[in-house]
Amino acid sequence: MSEEKNQKTVAYQKSLELGEKSIGKLMWKYFVPAFVGVVVYSLYNIVDRIFIGRGVGSLALSGLSAVFPIMLIVMAFGMLIGIGAGVNISIAMGQKDPDKAERILGNGFVLMILVSILVSIIGFIIKTPVLQMFGATEATIAYAQEYLNIILLGAVFQIIGFGMNNIIRSEGNARISMYSMLLSAGANLILDPIFIFVLDMGVRGAAYATIISMIGLNIWVLAHFTSRRAVNRLKMKSMKLVKDVVSRIFAVGMAPFSMQLAASFVMALYTNQLIKHGGDLAVGALGIIFSIANFLVMAMVAINMASQPIIGYNFGAKDYGRVKKTVRYGIIAASLIAVVSTIIVEVFPEPLVRLFNNNDPVLFDLSVNGMRIFALALPVVGFQIVAANFFQSIGKAKIATFLSLLRQLILLAPLLIILPGSFGLNGVWMATPLSDFGSAVITAIFLFVQLRKLGTESQ
Repeated sequence: MSEEKNQKTVAYQKSLELGEKSIGKLMWKYFVPAFVGVVVYSLYNIVDRIFIGRGVGSLALSGLSAVFPIMLIVMAFGMLIGIGAGVNISIAMGQKDPDKAERILGNGFVLMILVSILVSIIGFIIKTPVLQMFGATEATIAYAQEYLNIILLGAVFQIIGFGMNNIIRSEGNARISMYSMLLSAGANLILDPIFIFVLDMGVRGAAYATIISMIGLNIWVLAHFTSRRAVNRLKMKSMKLVKDVVSRIFAVGMAPFSMQLAASFVMALYTNQLIKHGGDLAVGALGIIFSIANFLVMAMVAINMASQPIIGYNFGAKDYGRVKKTVRYGIIAASLIAVVSTIIVEVFPEPLVRLFNNNDPVLFDLSVNGMRIFALALPVVGFQIVAANFFQSIGKAKIATFLSLLRQLILLAPLLIILPGSFGLNGVWMATPLSDFGSAVITAIFLFVQLRKLGTESQ
């Protein structure tokens, strides 16, 4: 028992740097592995789309675009629990309460298992109408179902793998989290061409590659949480569900969960408007645009991941000066990255699109034009992402949820409905930048007010 206590003490000593080390050095230390991790994560969908687009065809790529929002929903549940548990663990560590942190970890793990089983069952029951809602047509639905059937069977591995990896990062173990994603995405990159081309399995091959990679990720993260290097260890006694702990996990995780669900709903709006104004190939163009856009915002997401344990720990320790400094550094870094990304997209969209398709000129032109319009508001996206993450990191669940939904749903959905009536296909692409600009203004107001209040209200 004393040996275990000593191990825990050593592990927690490592986490003290979150409250003591230079903010700039901490941000850089956690950013690099987080960036590598999220880039690698983004490769899952990107690699699948590249190989399917080149190896199966444009219609298969459009079919996969209909599956993408459903995969977002599956991942939403992993984020709901993983980020919800991770933020609460960071705060508990700042409060110097390791028992509380391990209780949150155990409850989070059990919730991931239960939720993933439920997601798989419901997914199989409603898959066909949902695929049709997300834009699958008679020409593409067979490809979509082939891929989705396998993804739903492996939902438990996706939710546990990504959810537990979020918790690893929240402990301050960003490098281990990075290795997790490298292992998983590397396996996917190797298996995709083998299954698609060598074994001639087409769309099913891409799905099998994804799930096998997820199984590898599960083995890795569970090995971590049962090892001595873990700050918090996964134990049977911590897995008994506690109402208060479950409530706090769901409350904090609701913001990223809502954002992912909103993204799926909006994807349905996108695909229906695109079919109406551009046809099946316009849906394929959306898949390409989303893949590129998601890749470009990865650095901004990595800044969030780097700052979350720092903000959470220092908020728990009531060191509000370090909290504010972390937010300031995050906003500056994310804004610079966003400006550079905008320049790249506006000046060089063709080589980016060519990665996904170079043999269908109609799809190519649709993607290039849409990408240029879609990315117009990227300079303010970095700020909005970091600011919303701040509220999430300090446990302000309601505000974080509202700000997340603001950009992804509240402003975007009406614009998607209204603009295509006047501007056609370009109106579909215009909805996103207009929504981004509007949400950035409102988010700035909320952030200014909260930073002024920080430390003056009772926590």
